[in-house]
Amino acid sequence: MRVAITDARADVEELATNWWALFLRGLCGVLFGVLTFISPLASLAALVILYGAYAFTDGVFSIISALRRRGSWWSLLLQGIVGIGAGIVTVVWPGITALALLYVIAVWAIMTGALEIAAAIRLRKAIEHEWLLGFSGLVSIGLGAMLIAYPGPGALTLVL
Repeated sequence: MRVAITDARADVEELATNWWALFLRGLCGVLFGVLTFISPLASLAALVILYGAYAFTDGVFSIISALRRRGSWWSLLLQGIVGIGAGIVTVVWPGITALALLYVIAVWAIMTGALEIAAAIRLRKAIEHEWLLGFSGLVSIGLGAMLIAYPGPGALTLVL
């Protein structure tokens, strides 16, 4: 048990050391959201490219964070691979339909949410309010599930 707590503390120290990577990931997410709301009438092709760029960038920063960690890094690496894969899929096929993009985003949200829940469980003894990370993962999974369950309204929502 003591080793797990020590590993978790090392993970938290690594995150604190690489705060800039987490900051840039968040900044990219905020910029993606702002650009989407500023230009609600932008074409779906522009949304595909913006999403692809965001997912790819988020994946790269996740992999950078994983490679700089001394402790458990596999979940960040997997999250990065999923993000890069989602970005490549959306950019390689720019004519993708709104429904296909919806499913790419839904799967990405579900996988990222599951990995966030895993991180919250792993870091529960090393960080305060770990439930917020777990809750964020749960919300992400819920979003993915709702997009799959209601693809029509979900696609319209994503365009806006």
